[in-house]
Amino acid sequence: MNARFGVKRKMALGITALVAIAASTVAGSASAVTNGNPRGSDHWGVITRNTIGSPVAALRNGPFGSFGVQGPSARPPYGRGSLGIEVADSSTSLNPPSEKVDFGNEVDFYGNPVLGLNQVGFHVFQTGENISYGGPGNMPNIRFEINPNLTAAPATTYSTMVWVPGPSPVTNRWSPYLDATTTGLWYLTGNAGAVTGCNQTSMCTFQQLKTALNDGGTQPTIYSVAVGKGRDHMWIGAVDGLRINNTVYDFEADRVRTPRTNGA
Repeated sequence: MNARFGVKRKMALGITALVAIAASTVAGSASAVTNGNPRGSDHWGVITRNTIGSPVAALRNGPFGSFGVQGPSARPPYGRGSLGIEVADSSTSLNPPSEKVDFGNEVDFYGNPVLGLNQVGFHVFQTGENISYGGPGNMPNIRFEINPNLTAAPATTYSTMVWVPGPSPVTNRWSPYLDATTTGLWYLTGNAGAVTGCNQTSMCTFQQLKTALNDGGTQPTIYSVAVGKGRDHMWIGAVDGLRINNTVYDFEADRVRTPRTNGA
């Protein structure tokens, strides 16, 4: 009797464990979705057509430090990881010989209104060495490939909207949030830059750029979003906490997560 009871009890415990595992699996799947939107996306990666040379843009843990740095600035602002970026300034046979890389998303932002952008920025891990390579303005960029839909240039259906940050306020540690809507300057590539006057030689503030794009015609739309570097100076560092409107993109070693949507 005791033996049979023991067998039945073991079977019951086994069934209970299987039910618990199944329930936790379902719960885990459900917890990965908030309001119908995945809390991460598989659509982030190196945009190959925008890559020149053999640069690196890879999800990684850290950086932690530099040595002797403690407190919040010694670790990525979100989670444990970041987007590591490495580009060289003289490693190709092209003119100029520098590399270029974009790590971005060509799916999730496609067709979104450019004029709907109201919050953009990120945190950066800048080093003293990067400053020695290209000065304090040697920083990574945020790039939006767009259809500018300019009334004055209806045949121009492509341009890249580029944020050029100002110098990081700190080095060899993680910066505070750098707000691309209030700091740094923006420009448009190609004919759109020439028509609007917001080009690489005559850059604009974020609000000036939006005003130039809002010229009374069809609204400009986004093709892709990316964080990138090049083609100019060598740069080795990292970026985390990319903010686009109310969503913060947390770069982790396993994927790009969206842990929070109420600020940076």
